[in-house]
Amino acid sequence: MDSRNQATLRGRAAQAPCLSHSNHGVAYYTFPLEVNRLSGTADVLNVVADETLLEQCPVTAGEEYQVAGEIRSFNNRSGVGSRLVISFFAKSLQPAQGEHLNQLTLSGVLCKAPNLRRTPLGREICDLLLAVNRRYGRADYLPCIAWGGLARACAALEVGDEVHITGRLQSRKYRKVIQGVESERTAYEISVMELEPEG
Repeated sequence: MDSRNQATLRGRAAQAPCLSHSNHGVAYYTFPLEVNRLSGTADVLNVVADETLLEQCPVTAGEEYQVAGEIRSFNNRSGVGSRLVISFFAKSLQPAQGEHLNQLTLSGVLCKAPNLRRTPLGREICDLLLAVNRRYGRADYLPCIAWGGLARACAALEVGDEVHITGRLQSRKYRKVIQGVESERTAYEISVMELEPEG
C-alpha cells in the first residue's frame, strides 16, 4: 500500500455488498461496515471492494471482517447527496474477530486555510482539508477535524504545509434543509489524534 495513505478497519458488515460501479472491466461493490467506538456508538463506513476480493472473501451481513486499504474521495457531480464522497477503498479483506479497530495514517498537503471555531458547548475544533497524492497524478481531498489543544496547533498551519496525520475515519449524521425540505445526511471525516509537520 501507498505509505501516504494507509488505513485499517475491523468491524461488522451491516449489509451484503451491492454493485457500485465498473471501471476498466472490473466490477466494484460497496457495503457498510459498522465499527464501534470506545464510547459505544458506531461509525458506519462505506467500504468499496472489487469482485476479486469478494470472491476470495465473501461478505455476509452480520459477520465481522478486517479490511486494509486507503481513504478515497470522489467529486459527486450528480447534484444528489454530498458533493465530496468519502469511502474506504479495500486492498485486502479477511474474516476477523476481536475488538473493533479504526486507524489510519495520512501524509499530505493542507489545501485550504484551517478554520478554528467553537462548538455550542465552548469546545475548540479546527477543520482542515488535506490533499493526499496517489501514485498516478490524482489526489484525494480529505476533510479532517481536530479538537482542543490540537485544534489550536492546527489553526497555526498554512496552505501548502505538509503534514503527517494519525487518526480515525468517522461518520456523523446531520440535517440539511434544501428548498424548504429537511433531510438527514451523513458526513465522513478524519478525526485527528496526532499531527506532525513534514519536510
